[in-house]
Amino acid sequence: MQEGEFSSTTTSFKRGKKQAVTRRIVPEIGYGLSPTRWHYLRGGKGKRAGKMVNFRIPLAPKQDDRHDEHKGLPTTTQEIPQRRRSITFVIIIWSATWPLSISHCQTASLLLVSNLPEAPAMSGPTKYMLVSLPTSISQSSDQDEALTALRSTISNDNGTTIPFKIPEFKIGTLDALVGQADDLAKLDGTCQGVVAKVGESLRNLLEGDESKIAQQKTVNDKPADQYLRTFSWNKVKYRADKPLAELIDSLQKELVSIDNDVKGKMNQYNQVKTNLTTLQRKQTGNLSTKSLTPVVDPKLLVQDSEYLETHLVVVPTNVKKDFLKTYETISPMVVPRSSVEVTHDDEFTLFAVTTFKKHSAEFQLKCRENKWTPRDYKYVEGGKEEERKEAERVGKDERKVWGEALRLSRTGWSEAVMIWIHVLTLRVFVETVLRYGLPLDFVCGLVKSSPKGAKKAKAALDTTYGYLGGNAFGRDKKGKALKDDSALSSEIAAAGVGGQEGNEYTAYVYYEFEII
Repeated sequence: MQEGEFSSTTTSFKRGKKQAVTRRIVPEIGYGLSPTRWHYLRGGKGKRAGKMVNFRIPLAPKQDDRHDEHKGLPTTTQEIPQRRRSITFVIIIWSATWPLSISHCQTASLLLVSNLPEAPAMSGPTKYMLVSLPTSISQSSDQDEALTALRSTISNDNGTTIPFKIPEFKIGTLDALVGQADDLAKLDGTCQGVVAKVGESLRNLLEGDESKIAQQKTVNDKPADQYLRTFSWNKVKYRADKPLAELIDSLQKELVSIDNDVKGKMNQYNQVKTNLTTLQRKQTGNLSTKSLTPVVDPKLLVQDSEYLETHLVVVPTNVKKDFLKTYETISPMVVPRSSVEVTHDDEFTLFAVTTFKKHSAEFQLKCRENKWTPRDYKYVEGGKEEERKEAERVGKDERKVWGEALRLSRTGWSEAVMIWIHVLTLRVFVETVLRYGLPLDFVCGLVKSSPKGAKKAKAALDTTYGYLGGNAFGRDKKGKALKDDSALSSEIAAAGVGGQEGNEYTAYVYYEFEII
């Protein structure tokens, strides 16, 4: 390496329990490392060729910065709040000798590692909002400027806003649009229900394991958030040149088909699972429920007798002595001293008792009255092997149907979400036409936020774009639209028109949803 040449690398930084996380590596040339840009130098140290220099750089300057006269850079040990300032760690390996001049830094190619996320962290479930506004909200009526205005209104603190593409659909009559708006509102609710039901099927199949459930919940082989951010109308399945009524009907039929398919497969799985559980209980349960085939010796039974019959009775172990004292007298024609202890477990003891056939029913009734459990049992040659094979067969069936149900539920959830987003797209379009009229000139944004951020974003939208409602809203003394107009809410509720939640009316097109 020759004089003036350099190489660069990156590192992580750890202080206490805080660990810098590498988010991205961005090469920059001519960074301009002036004192006004380098607001902090923490642990800054310079050594000769082959060593490294560590810098810590926040965004905002502080009034109490102290400049090191040797380097011309500010130094401080004051703590910088992580939320307010971006911290960058730069490590440069130089062949040049120290001191390092600013001109050298300006020609350096630096690798920047930021320990702050690219977007605000979301706490709790993610809320999404589709917002459609006329381009007239910007002075030039330009779509890009209108989207910028929407972003400014939402602000990065309350959510992330990206453009959401709405195709141009065929527009029918006004009466047809009003009816289609109602149909889409109902279909929207149905979509939410189907997505939730299929999601619950995945939860049942995966026994509530959230990490496994999350792996299965993809939309078109993408995470749901990525699908929304890159959403594009499926022009192959739902041609935009078709009438809206035909598109709505097609989406509804597909949704019903998904619901029926998943429901049918889950019913099949639940039936097989019930059968398997019953067989397993017979193999592993206590003497009152388990199969007696493996434990009963056929030699203990009176077989092929015209008059006698052997009964198997399960008796709680703690009353075994009472049973032995009284079993001969609880009904007529009990063979004396015929009781034989067959086996026992932690709770029960199994006895074999012989009676005359004509009093068998009475004997069993008296046993139940004494809280002893008579078990129906008939010896079958090879029964033990048959039960084992049956359990294996049902176990294989259960695993097979489980896999089929999982695949169908995963696919069903993906397709149901895709249908739902297409329905929401149609809702935005139809409502935009009804609200803003023709010719269509609007911008639609997808806002990703947290529950708390969504409320703040909605309040900001109401404040900024409430004027779009015209005289629909009541006004306060200053002329501002009232956010809670009880008279308007009553009229809207009576007409059966409103938003998704609580029939809330907004002055602009707004749909809030959550994919879970």
